[in-house]
Amino acid sequence: MVDAAAAKAALREHFGYEEFRPGQLGVVEAILGGRDALAVMPTGAGKSVCYQVPGIVLPGLALVVSPLVSLMGDQVRALLDAGVRGAYLNSTLTPGQQATVLRRALAGAYQIMYVAPERLADPRFLEFAREASIPLVAVDEAHCVSQWGQDFRPSYLAVGDFIAQLPQRPVVAAFTATATERVRRDIVRLLDLRDAYEVVTGFDRPNLYFGVERMEPKRKLAWIGNYALAHPGDSGIVYCSTRKDTDKVHAALVAAGVRAARYHAGMSAADRTESQRAFIADDAPVMVATNAFGMGIDKSNVRYVVHHNMPGSIEAYYQEAGRAGRDGEPSTCMLLWSDGDVSTCRFFIEQESGNEELTSEEADAVRSSRRRLLEAMVGYCHTTGCLRRYILDYFGEQAQVVRSVSEGAANAEDCGEGPTKRAFAREEGLEPQDSALAAPAASGGSDCRQAVGTCCSNCGGTFDAVDVTDTARAVMRCVQELRGRFGKGLVVDVLRGSKSAKVLDMRLDEAASYDTVDASAAQVKEVVELLAAGGYLVITEGTYPTVGLGPRAREAAEDGFSLTMKKVVRKADRTRSAGGSGRVFGGSGAAAEVDPELFERLRALRKRLADEAEVPPYIVFSDATLRDMCAKRPTTEDEFLDVSGVGATKLARYGEAFLAELAAYGSEG
Repeated sequence: MVDAAAAKAALREHFGYEEFRPGQLGVVEAILGGRDALAVMPTGAGKSVCYQVPGIVLPGLALVVSPLVSLMGDQVRALLDAGVRGAYLNSTLTPGQQATVLRRALAGAYQIMYVAPERLADPRFLEFAREASIPLVAVDEAHCVSQWGQDFRPSYLAVGDFIAQLPQRPVVAAFTATATERVRRDIVRLLDLRDAYEVVTGFDRPNLYFGVERMEPKRKLAWIGNYALAHPGDSGIVYCSTRKDTDKVHAALVAAGVRAARYHAGMSAADRTESQRAFIADDAPVMVATNAFGMGIDKSNVRYVVHHNMPGSIEAYYQEAGRAGRDGEPSTCMLLWSDGDVSTCRFFIEQESGNEELTSEEADAVRSSRRRLLEAMVGYCHTTGCLRRYILDYFGEQAQVVRSVSEGAANAEDCGEGPTKRAFAREEGLEPQDSALAAPAASGGSDCRQAVGTCCSNCGGTFDAVDVTDTARAVMRCVQELRGRFGKGLVVDVLRGSKSAKVLDMRLDEAASYDTVDASAAQVKEVVELLAAGGYLVITEGTYPTVGLGPRAREAAEDGFSLTMKKVVRKADRTRSAGGSGRVFGGSGAAAEVDPELFERLRALRKRLADEAEVPPYIVFSDATLRDMCAKRPTTEDEFLDVSGVGATKLARYGEAFLAELAAYGSEG
């Protein structure tokens, strides 16, 4: 057994940190003690360190299973730059190169090797693995093994079989950024984790500001263009749901003078690789992409993520939005959505062919689960409460499920525990409870523990909360009376007393619920969506979707039921909070003040050194490390080692150049 002192020494020497972050040390100690592990840590929490440090100190070759073939080269270059002997094995290498890597690995040339899950099913690789000494198999993006996750990949099912065929079972450690309790149970079962040390460090990212705005498609393009132009020095990602939208948004940004790249599956592999390179190297600070881009991107200085369309689940949204602010600096996550986005997501769910290995019953169950995930996402768009709290409650926020005795850091501050947490329990097969959508929520997010207006656009008071309980009950009565035979549009027509030919021909004007609501069609449609998001109604799918009663329909008739919805209120300062930086807020994410001129000089030096070495700038130093340099102004090698993120390897490689730049700047002042 390797002790923790060796792990801390490796952390300091290769990565330049004196202490592990909360959650990391317990996972590292479990692995070094021969125990399986499951770690759910938010993006930017340092999951890779949890398997890279053990891979460095354990004898033999640590395997890292990753779906990110296009990024393995960068990941290994980062290891090599930190003084770690790393390699990767994937389809981008020629057969001769692959043979060389395997031969050198058997000779002990590497400490860590990245492989794609498909590689594990190759008989030749299995033969190699049986001969090699493999103390650890780390499974990155482990949620991909679960059909209940948002990124199910059948190839991940081969991981368990591969491990079972090894002559000596290694420690197996699984890592993911977003996983509900159901997905975590699947990971443990399908990877056959034994007596696993489980840790959920919390999903809260205090440095992220969340915003939501309902917006017609034609307004979205102008909003995104204005935002990018207002932040010319910032790196950002704009996510679109289709290739067509990706091309359109990208073309508009480039025409406006924004240095932007694009990425989607319709592009050639060479073009995608070049776009990825330009973004990581800061040659094109803004990336416009479908969800095909981003998983595993180790770019820490992304200052904003804007969603041009609504994703199909909270998991997908939080994983994509979480690519902002990985360095801990204040960053913005903005979701622009419209009714069309909801329809598009429903269409994708129904058209999804699914996994051919699933039975028709299992495929139906997966689609049913996807629908529930979508309704939770719709609920996020509609909620009048704190957006951060909504996300934390969705995931259950079981921060530090297991914690090592040696770790005493407190959980990250969240925005309070409210009824939303209980509402989401039904997704995990528990008893349905009160829904946050049914609970009265004050405008301004009164449950938020952070300073008013600093957490999200809801807490910032971008709307008035309107009580629509009476309308909601009228909708429920109408749907019950119509017995779920009609779609949303006809339900709205009946409630508003429409005299359309369709209503009159079907004699729906004789219904008891006819002409019982005095509200706009748009408002009634939104109430229907709110009720569906809360499980009170079910919108069936198909060519002609219908609206029926949901599993919680009876609760809508109870005395305690209430429903609020957003009424947007435009104010003079509203544009600044949504379209401005969105990053002036308190909490642990607040940026430390640094000399901006010195910071830009250090960034320029980093870019020059990175270009010379043909590596991304973050491999040299992160923005956070450069900020610490600005704050500490080291003048000697010993002082340079005190900078967060600087270890012995980085000192030897880059210390002289950065110390000279710091000295030159000091002499000029």
